[in-house]
Amino acid sequence: MAFGRSSSTRQQPPVEPVTLKILVAGGFGVGKTTLVGTVSEIRPLRTEEILTEAGRPVDDLHGVEAKSTTTVAMDFGRITLREDLVLYLFGTPGQDRFWFLWDELAQGALGAIVLADTRRLEDSFAAIDYFERRGIPFTVAVNCFEGASRYPAETVRGALDLDPEVELVMCDARDRESVKNVLVAVVEHALVLADAPKALTP
Repeated sequence: MAFGRSSSTRQQPPVEPVTLKILVAGGFGVGKTTLVGTVSEIRPLRTEEILTEAGRPVDDLHGVEAKSTTTVAMDFGRITLREDLVLYLFGTPGQDRFWFLWDELAQGALGAIVLADTRRLEDSFAAIDYFERRGIPFTVAVNCFEGASRYPAETVRGALDLDPEVELVMCDARDRESVKNVLVAVVEHALVLADAPKALTP
């Protein structure tokens, strides 16, 4: 007589999740801190400082005059997309004077989100160029601010001069499901470029 449970009824061991690193980049005041905070399942780490008069000559506030703080190092958050997949989100600082931090933040990243604002599309060029030069897969997410003009995706794509394989999506950085859709898009894009065998499903 056999003792114990059969192998078919034994409890399966817990799944060890794969962890992936995603950067969230873009111009100053485009909504990177908001995006990370909206979707993070932990209290996000933020390194924001109050904007001062001394910084006005170097921080371009055109179009974001109401902004009172700025990220000086990074934002950090975490989200579990499914049982076996966890994303670590690193939001980059937007001002030119903090770009020296980008190389360290980019190490080991699977891909990136370039967050764009149609009122200041030119602020996206630096991030797009950065990821193109380093071969890091990225998706452009247009943050649809209230009061900002809305344009068809192809119009925005043309204005940003994106390569055909770069995906562009519209989003609301304040809406959790909208941000999750962006994250799924950038992970799928990066996995396709890496010849991954399975597509991601949310």
